[in-house]
Amino acid sequence: MSADANVIKTRIPSRLDRLPWSSWHWMIVIGLGTVWILDGLEVTIVGAIGARLTDPDALGLSDSQVTWAGAIYVIGACTGALFWGYLTDRFGRKKLFLITLGVYLIATVATAFTWSFATFALARFFTGFGVGGEYAAINSAIDELIPAEHRGRVDLSVNGTYWLGATFGFAGSLLVLDSGIFPVDLGWRLAFGFGALMGVMILVVRRHVPESPRWLVIHGREQLAEALVDDIESRVRDDVGELPEPEGDPIEIEQRKATGFGEIARTVFGRYPRRAFLSFTLLATQAFLYNAVLFTSTLIITDRFGVSDAAAPAYLIPWGIANFLGAVLLARLFDTVGRKPMIAGCYGVSALLLAALGILVGGESIGIWGYIAFLSGAFFIASAAASAGYLTVSEVFPMETRAMAIAFFYAISTGIGGTVGPVVFGSVLGTSSSGVMTGFLIAAGLMLFAALVEAVWGVAAEGEQLEDIAEPLSAEAAEGA
Repeated sequence: MSADANVIKTRIPSRLDRLPWSSWHWMIVIGLGTVWILDGLEVTIVGAIGARLTDPDALGLSDSQVTWAGAIYVIGACTGALFWGYLTDRFGRKKLFLITLGVYLIATVATAFTWSFATFALARFFTGFGVGGEYAAINSAIDELIPAEHRGRVDLSVNGTYWLGATFGFAGSLLVLDSGIFPVDLGWRLAFGFGALMGVMILVVRRHVPESPRWLVIHGREQLAEALVDDIESRVRDDVGELPEPEGDPIEIEQRKATGFGEIARTVFGRYPRRAFLSFTLLATQAFLYNAVLFTSTLIITDRFGVSDAAAPAYLIPWGIANFLGAVLLARLFDTVGRKPMIAGCYGVSALLLAALGILVGGESIGIWGYIAFLSGAFFIASAAASAGYLTVSEVFPMETRAMAIAFFYAISTGIGGTVGPVVFGSVLGTSSSGVMTGFLIAAGLMLFAALVEAVWGVAAEGEQLEDIAEPLSAEAAEGA
């Protein structure tokens, strides 16, 4: 222990985890969780209006440029996740989830004023750069503020709101793509302005979300953390009455200012190699699947089923709703049935459904509404699996590495799966139905592999305090001292 190290005892984790559900927790969910609506809108909007962007009277992009624009957004999100993730662990959750939302707002407004592929791609990169930082800051804050009993269902439901944004994107596209209402070169620009408007409303609510007391106490600000938890308890008490006593003994920690990259890497990959491989597998496989389908969705519908580009987004509204309902309706089971059986089961069942859909498309034995119905059923299950991947990464590593671990695995997994997926799907669209079948079969195989990895190395984290799932480095340092 260094001469100036400060070792303290605290019950803040157990005080937070024993709180009954209250209106205060709903405020956290709304203030932090609604940002995924923006991410869903941003990722979906290019796929939904992709056919319009190829119109010479709009931006005049090629099909490949549309898919590359989606990939560039993902690259920006991956870069932003790494950049902001380290800062989130170093400077706190609240500062970063305010800054990253501001970056998103500026970039998405800029997208509406682009005039070429180069400017469009640049604006999309920085839009993703802002949203990417949200993954580390938001998932860290949610898991550290929500009681252990509710953590799984809240995390899945919050990540599932991504599909509300996707559905808004599909539905809004019907309006902005109607050339009878808006000129061809104006409607698609308004779609990005809508995202900025939503971002401003979320920013207003988010100002009231507090810093994570867990982060504060580790970083030498225990008095502020104690006062903050006192205030939280007072608000919850006013809402639900008397509170139960915290369980367990206080934890002893050695406070620190920051955790270096070297220590983070040694912890994540040296101490928890199986959890690291599990995290990468879960996130990479779902990233391949979702980005491949999202960025090519309207192209498949228009090319394979002869739907007009203006009407194509309407067919994707049921798919977006199914994704949202899957994450929300299945979320409770991840806290009751358990993490391992639910995560492995959702990845496995969705793999089987995707394989069946690919075979049906390849045999040209399914129509447009049959395709949408089967797609919606597969992704009803897959959306719970995808959200559970983010839940896993945010739970299984120590407090001091949490944000950076989320950022790293999101970045590397999405960077690989999120760029390869659209490119693979985009490359087969212009060939034949068998090419689309091949894409779905590849995605199904990857999802099945993830199910097997979860079944072997998954972590039974349901109902457990975060500090028991992975002991904080500062607690280990205090024991050594």
